[in-house]
Amino acid sequence: MLNPPEASQTGRALTTVVVIVVALILQVSVANRLPLPGGVQPDLVLLAVVALALVSGSMTGMVTGFLAGLAADIVPPADHTIGRYALVYCLIGYLCGIASAEMDRQTLVPFFAVAAGALAGTVLYAVTGMILGDPRAQWDTVSSMVPLQVGYDVVASPFVVWAVLRVTRRYERGERSRGDRLSVPAARYRAMSGRGGGL
Repeated sequence: MLNPPEASQTGRALTTVVVIVVALILQVSVANRLPLPGGVQPDLVLLAVVALALVSGSMTGMVTGFLAGLAADIVPPADHTIGRYALVYCLIGYLCGIASAEMDRQTLVPFFAVAAGALAGTVLYAVTGMILGDPRAQWDTVSSMVPLQVGYDVVASPFVVWAVLRVTRRYERGERSRGDRLSVPAARYRAMSGRGGGL
């Protein structure tokens, strides 16, 4: 009786790792090379952390955010104080995980939640830069770049949310098939994928 849940937890952890690794690779090799106006790019790693937190809850969001942020701090071209992304992503993952319990079953709610998480993460990263004395985190620069950053994140968020829901579906479906129809992860998945119906 205990083996299937353990397998599901292992599968979920591996899926989370794969999502973050793919997001990091796409960030470095694709997103960072996009010649977008303003010289900023969408933060795919932050979007992946937010989406995973909304699916899996605050603890997963916090741990995933910390590890993903630490990786983003180290992976080239890292040109900032190590730990900034780890702190920001950890906090955002935790807060989005808490918010996931309050989401209703409307299809668009997760996308708005990801957009809000992207806004909070971008602002928090800028604030930490100001506190640490990063010369690029001057108010004039931040006030002009944050709206662009958030806009790009909002445009990219539907694709990231859709991808995360697709790769996590099999484990959520497995939990439902074991008869735990009212479990929190399964309910969250149904809410985020618009398959809520009436319980």
